[in-house]
Amino acid sequence: MSENALKSIKITELKPGMYVHQIEEQSGKVQIKSKGRVTSQAIVDSLRKRGVKILTVDVSKQFEPEGQSLPDIVDEPSASASSTEQQVDHKPAEEKISFSKELLRAERLHKRGKGIQKQLLNAVKKGLPFEDKIPREFSQNLVASIDRNPDALVCLTKIREKDDYLLEHSLNVAILLAHFGRFLEMSDAEVEDLAYSGFLHDIGKIRIPDSILHKPGRLDDMEMNVMKDHVYYGVRVLEDMGIAPHLVRTVSEHHERLDGYGYPAGSRGDEISRAGRMLAVVDMYDALTADRCYKDGMPSQKALQILLAETPDKLDAELVQLFIKCMGIYPVGSLVKLSNERLAMVVEQTASAVAPKVKVFYSLRGNHFLEPKDVDLSSTTTVKIDKPALASEYNINFNGFFDKSIAI
Repeated sequence: MSENALKSIKITELKPGMYVHQIEEQSGKVQIKSKGRVTSQAIVDSLRKRGVKILTVDVSKQFEPEGQSLPDIVDEPSASASSTEQQVDHKPAEEKISFSKELLRAERLHKRGKGIQKQLLNAVKKGLPFEDKIPREFSQNLVASIDRNPDALVCLTKIREKDDYLLEHSLNVAILLAHFGRFLEMSDAEVEDLAYSGFLHDIGKIRIPDSILHKPGRLDDMEMNVMKDHVYYGVRVLEDMGIAPHLVRTVSEHHERLDGYGYPAGSRGDEISRAGRMLAVVDMYDALTADRCYKDGMPSQKALQILLAETPDKLDAELVQLFIKCMGIYPVGSLVKLSNERLAMVVEQTASAVAPKVKVFYSLRGNHFLEPKDVDLSSTTTVKIDKPALASEYNINFNGFFDKSIAI
């Protein structure tokens, strides 16, 4: 595309048949998710109402308007706006497929996500540029997988490598945020933005000294002050990358708390965006359940109880309740001990909150792995969940078994 093809115009000059390249000036919070065609006068009127004043159009892409579909232009969501009030994106729906079929694709996607995280962190550490397009497109592919079958990627958030916490945490937060956003019936643009924010939210940690970042144990006050700077570093990096301001804001708010005792700005109440509140909830949940090189993660149920205890003073009570409903009492990917002395992995929620579908894989009586078997606990009265479980409690290498026997 030649720069000569781009022309700056006022909103009063915009007409059907033009191709919007970007918005230059606006009084409202409007975001163009992707470059879009203006197919009707209704679109022009909508942009004017949303406060758009000056736009850049690509004159080389002018066309004869035929359809009446809207371009990908959406309002930034407010804390009070409902999903039905948001602009609806016009994207073809992903075909729903089974857990087992999507798991193969999800594994490849998860592995690629860790690779992109590693490249991104290395670039930031060395002060090298990194193209925004790569992580953005990955986030869109992540959402597509969630749309096909959310259980596959959500399950993989539970398959952890202790030495890869920094890589896996941001990737898992992106997955869980996308899942949460879809549960709330948010628009395509909003869900993709949530996933992207989650993927980038801890990018500043690469500039924290390893002695603090990987310290086994509680940080002292001086060390904590250094650790808190990761938000500042992250914001600087994202601004240098040219990331959209509303995404930078979301990332900047993931350690803010409603009572004003978070950081870095000490924002409180409605000063924190809805996306920032969602990121705070999911970030804390994944951090609590993650395995580290110096400790095992806690069961999901305990982590959810901690989230509840942080409401309403620090975390948004409504969002925490909704997140619990989204994940379920026994989240997909978590392990449970059954009443028949067997271990199983939750693979799908059912109408019963306490009786999900599980994949049985280990006998506690015989202390050996079993051929994986799917059981719908909501359809049987002979076996039920006894309690949540961790692989470390039984000294089993579940990750290795998962790779060999389940993810095939």
